[in-house]
Amino acid sequence: MREMVRGYFAASLDAYVEKLNDTGLPDRSLDALRQELAAHEDAAEGHDDLSDLFLDPDAFRASAGLTDAQWTENEPSLRQEMRKARRDQIKAILSAAESLEGYSFTEPAQTAPRPPHARSASLSAAIADFKAEHGPQWSQEMRNKADAELALLVEYFGPDKAMDQITRQDAAEMKQVVLSMPVNRKTKPETRDLTLQEAIAVPGLPRPSIKTVNSYLDMFRRFWDWAERHGHAPVKLFNGMKVAKAKHTDEGRKAYTPDQTGKLHATLTGNASRLVKKDDYKWGALLGLYTGARLREIAQLDVADIRQEGGIWYLDINGDGPNKSLKTPAAKRRVPVHSGLIRLGFLDWVAAKPKGKRLFLSFTYNAKEGYGRNLGRWFNNVLLPGLCMKESGLVFHSLRHTMVTRLAQAGVSEPLFQEIVGHERQGVAQQVYFKEGHTLAQKQEALEKFEV
Repeated sequence: MREMVRGYFAASLDAYVEKLNDTGLPDRSLDALRQELAAHEDAAEGHDDLSDLFLDPDAFRASAGLTDAQWTENEPSLRQEMRKARRDQIKAILSAAESLEGYSFTEPAQTAPRPPHARSASLSAAIADFKAEHGPQWSQEMRNKADAELALLVEYFGPDKAMDQITRQDAAEMKQVVLSMPVNRKTKPETRDLTLQEAIAVPGLPRPSIKTVNSYLDMFRRFWDWAERHGHAPVKLFNGMKVAKAKHTDEGRKAYTPDQTGKLHATLTGNASRLVKKDDYKWGALLGLYTGARLREIAQLDVADIRQEGGIWYLDINGDGPNKSLKTPAAKRRVPVHSGLIRLGFLDWVAAKPKGKRLFLSFTYNAKEGYGRNLGRWFNNVLLPGLCMKESGLVFHSLRHTMVTRLAQAGVSEPLFQEIVGHERQGVAQQVYFKEGHTLAQKQEALEKFEV
């Protein structure tokens, strides 16, 4: 086995040395070999399997003439021997390259070995640390998003790329990769078996939207900010690199006008249009109107999440329990129940619900949308069209925009309305010195400024 592996790598070593003698190797190729050598030495210490990262098992199998059965039987041992052989091959190549830098006429003097250079964290190791720290606080949706977006960095740069070797120019090239990669390339027949660069070269395929591109770039920025703060990277990258989106008056989510919220309120409470078939739809939509909470946050509420403290009723928005999750850590919060909801009988409706159950029992769960699908589809596809209010930018989520807009117009401070709707508060003072946040009484006073 060892002789088989030695012969394979000896043949390719001869090709390397021949190229060195003829034209030399560029500095970037030598640097890449040194980085690969460091990776193999680390793997040897930890007995790690580098899998197919630097090795080409298929080429070795073809050269050695191994059958599938022979490869399967001996694969672990062969991979280990290939890793050691590749390590020693690289040492021989680097030694040959150094010998070409000058001419020796005497025996070389004995010199003390140079101290090894400290190596920065590898990209894959830094990403693993980043996800280990933040993952427990993220929703499953956010974890999936981070996995997919950060995997692109690993695919492009390689898992063992040293963080201190990734430059601003590399970041700019990474941005172009995200702009150029085909949509759903891992599942489309045209691209699923291609490398990243091969997939980018395929013409005529749809490319990511600006929103998707900016989502990737923002994840990269957040990762590098964290990596720089934790000593994994020398500088922050991807700051200010988002793609500017052309502004159009009819694009994006927008707030409802007072006339529109009045029409929604009248329909939800009076139901003259007969569009509201279930109490779950009525109270789910009214909670969105009076709190600005996210669709998923409302739909996954338990009866026990409607609580009282100091005479103030509030929604305990949390990710505790089966199939419950939050978008961000800031989404965990307490939101007072608006007096308008109390006058309409919301607390009486809650009191009649079975204890220990979900608040909206008719809403079914799915992994992508949580419990929000039923309410969202009814609101967006039945209620709004039925009221002749279906237009670009108006959906259930627009209730959230409406709350933020109305509270800001009523003079509520930005940190206070950010806390009510579950946005992360900005700035050192808010994030470090005011961790406790606003009181229920403060939030209630602010929320009462919202008028339908």
